[in-house]
Amino acid sequence: MFAPRLRRIAVILSFLAAVAAVAGGVWAYGYAEALRQLHSRGQSDLALAGDRLTGELQQFRSLAVLMADHPTVTGVLAGGVDPSASRALLLEVADKTGSLDVIVVDNRGVELAAASGTPPDPHAGRPYYERAMDGALGVYHQLTDRYGRRVSDPYGRRTFLFAAPVFSETGPPVGAVMVVADVEEVEAVWRGDRPTVFFTDELGVIFVSNRSELVFRSRSGDMRAAGQSAEYPTGRIMPFVHYESRLWQGMDLWRVDAGRYVPERALHLELDLPVIGLVGEALLDVAPARQLALLQATVTAALCLAFGALLFLATERRRTLAEANQRLEARVAQRTAELSDLNTDLRREVAERTAAEARLKKAQADLVQAGKLSALGQMSAGISHELNQPLMAIRSFAENAEAFLAKGKQDVAAQNLTRISDLARRMGRIIRNLRAFARQESEALSDVDIIAVVDVVLEMASARLTQSTVTVIWDRPSGPVMVRGGEVRLQQVILNLVTNAVDAMEGADEKRLEIGLSAEWPKVFLTVRDTGPGIDEPEKIFDPFYSTKTVGSGDGMGLGLSISYGLVQSFGGNIRGRNHPDGGAAFTVELAGVAGKGAT
Repeated sequence: MFAPRLRRIAVILSFLAAVAAVAGGVWAYGYAEALRQLHSRGQSDLALAGDRLTGELQQFRSLAVLMADHPTVTGVLAGGVDPSASRALLLEVADKTGSLDVIVVDNRGVELAAASGTPPDPHAGRPYYERAMDGALGVYHQLTDRYGRRVSDPYGRRTFLFAAPVFSETGPPVGAVMVVADVEEVEAVWRGDRPTVFFTDELGVIFVSNRSELVFRSRSGDMRAAGQSAEYPTGRIMPFVHYESRLWQGMDLWRVDAGRYVPERALHLELDLPVIGLVGEALLDVAPARQLALLQATVTAALCLAFGALLFLATERRRTLAEANQRLEARVAQRTAELSDLNTDLRREVAERTAAEARLKKAQADLVQAGKLSALGQMSAGISHELNQPLMAIRSFAENAEAFLAKGKQDVAAQNLTRISDLARRMGRIIRNLRAFARQESEALSDVDIIAVVDVVLEMASARLTQSTVTVIWDRPSGPVMVRGGEVRLQQVILNLVTNAVDAMEGADEKRLEIGLSAEWPKVFLTVRDTGPGIDEPEKIFDPFYSTKTVGSGDGMGLGLSISYGLVQSFGGNIRGRNHPDGGAAFTVELAGVAGKGAT
């Protein structure tokens, strides 16, 4: 007892460990896929931010190149234009382009004119100036105390400076035009956008960012070197709190502490921007990726646990059933002998019931056949008349044909022979219908044309209808109407209804038999109405041995309608009898129609 319990506990623990491993694998895979998608979107966002910054600064670069060829600038450097007179032009250009300052410097690094009108600042030896004097475009960024004091900002102002050389007619540069751009104005339009983007210089200092709290933070860790450089005054550089940086499946993941607007866990991306001398970097929040991976792992673990729970319950149920089965086997063995005896008795009873059922079916078939033969017996006189009349006519036409042939009148003899042939066909049709009606039908249900069935019944009963002076009104449709049934059995039902109607109208003043056909798809209804006295008890009309005829009259035992009711039920139909409002009785036979075959 103790060992199986330990085995089940070990299986459960092993399953939980497997579920944890699968969930961990799903988490790792989902996290990696989410990071790849984040990495792809982040590269596009970073490239867009870099292009945006470069584009904003390019206009100042282009302005410096254009101003280098301006006549006023070349005139100031050549000494032909008063520097103080050129300040109006420089100020107008700075105002219209949004530049912080436009400065003209000679080949000694001395400012000759400036749009701001501030005291001149020496530029000799500065990298941007030296590059311009070498004939190239100088680009530089710095924290300018000079403008900081002008706006009462103790921290100074971040600027980008573009220096374009001004060439003399002989070739060497005679000076430079410098355009100073305010970085805060450039980044103001995209501050606060997502994702977190910043741009660092060669010293590792963040100089431009859409998060103001990141500006002047040093990634290199050497804040003293950055703070003592020409670009940044001492004391302005702060550390960039960066807990860790690790590569995970080729991606750089960071943990930082830089304020509430910078993600703590982020995917780090870099993009080199040589045009402005900075490196673009982005921090993409990985919290959504972690949540998505955690959700996937949780769903996987839940499904596995649910499956495991169902499997455990099924196993426990199977074990319980096995134990119960063992207990039941003993009880089953105990009652096997009793059940065996009962089974023998049951087989004997089934055999007896089967034999009784076979006898019942045979009796029913014999009863149906007896009903048909009884109907034929009742029509025997009429049938004899129907056959005797054409026989007498055949004899007369034959004698006349012999006489006409003796006189050489072949045409008249041929007409008599033709009439003899028509009468023989008529007799053959009557005998064929009677033979078909008299046989026992054993075929399964089929598609039967009810119009043809009614025609055959009226032909078989024509002698009696004529003898009883009954007027038949048969609203016969032009085309066939197919129903499900047995042809001979359906003839017996309709013939029984017709002969009952003739019997009911025996003493009536008006003898009229109406046969109608209608359809309410998928049902077909055949109605037989007489003008007799009607039905005394419509609810009993289909009971066996119920009859409205006089007892001892020899007209039947009251089984005709009961047999008809059983035959119609075997077709899957129904038969109803009622008194017609205008007098007489009306019987309706309801049968299943056959789609696509015939029309009413």
